[in-house]
Amino acid sequence: MNAAQLGQFYRGYLVCLNAQDWAQLGQYVHDEASHNGRRFGLAGYQAMLEKDFAQIPDLHFNIALAVYEPPNIAARLAFDCSPAGMFLGLAVNGKRVRFAEHVFYELRDEKIWQAWSLIDTAAIAAQI
Repeated sequence: MNAAQLGQFYRGYLVCLNAQDWAQLGQYVHDEASHNGRRFGLAGYQAMLEKDFAQIPDLHFNIALAVYEPPNIAARLAFDCSPAGMFLGLAVNGKRVRFAEHVFYELRDEKIWQAWSLIDTAAIAAQI
């Protein structure tokens, strides 16, 4: 994929996530996917996302910044949501918070093979 195709791919991936269209997730995520060094495949990746949506009922992935350099994607995602209960060790308890996630992806076979992410927990803590 070239950079323009990667951008289209990534936007499609986020549409899939925001719709919670798990039947289509395999179009974007490799069967051997890993997240932050934990290899758990497509099923584990989906379970991680389902848990995120269970913890954050109004979760919506928004691109604040993205750079596409085949076979990699780097993005800053912006969130404005209300996690229920404890979230990342913080007692958010449904309070509306805004924060960013910085994520890097490596594609293999035109699918997300590795993802590394870091969530700005300091921004969340400052708001609660």
